[in-house]
Amino acid sequence: MKICIAQTKSEKGKIQANIKNHLDLIKIAIKSNSDLIIFPELSITNYEPELANELATDLEDNIFNPFQDLSDENQITIGIGMPTRAINGINISMLIFQPNKNRTIYSKCLLHSDELPYFVSSNNQPFLMIKGIKIALGICYKTLQREHFVKAKENDADIYIASVSKPDRGTDKAYLHFPLIAEEFKTPILMSNSVGYCDNFMSNGLSSIWNRKGKLIGQLDDKNQGILIYDTELETTKTIYNKADSTTS
Repeated sequence: MKICIAQTKSEKGKIQANIKNHLDLIKIAIKSNSDLIIFPELSITNYEPELANELATDLEDNIFNPFQDLSDENQITIGIGMPTRAINGINISMLIFQPNKNRTIYSKCLLHSDELPYFVSSNNQPFLMIKGIKIALGICYKTLQREHFVKAKENDADIYIASVSKPDRGTDKAYLHFPLIAEEFKTPILMSNSVGYCDNFMSNGLSSIWNRKGKLIGQLDDKNQGILIYDTELETTKTIYNKADSTTS
């Protein structure tokens, strides 16, 4: 199985331009025979809490049809970041498109204090089952909470993927936390981060993959868009920046 994490530089509030950029990256992942691609937190709008109420939509919005089409045609599961409307407010959500299945949604269940004026939390926690591998998902702040990972393992997750939007202080914490957890629970951890200016901070990329021993086996840089592909059988990674790519083990 091949799992792809994307590192995007989204434009503030420009949904259509960001959708096109996402589709281009997905097509690159498809050419590499990826089974799954996960994007950073709120990747379709960029991480912009003050715009969330204005830009929020719902899972069935027709603007997302191209993602479902690519999923169906190429047998790839896709997770993109988007603010969505809930009964009691706005959620930070991941929209999930699976081949020939109904769309599903995962919304952030633990918010950082500075997100509380703009968003509400949710309790749903879906898992993905692809080629017999169970994958747990987390969105940013929650992924650094040990109990969230423990719950994923209690549900027999084989791999954990964090979709985030972090500046350097956030990635510093992730680089301390994720390798220790990966080693302790013998579980690969993948982190998809954005690059460029978000809200009031500079997101610094460094999207990464740690293997079950907690060893960093793949990493993107801190400035450029790209994808990082993890082969679960060979335990190797492949990085792709635009048309250039390299493979590491």
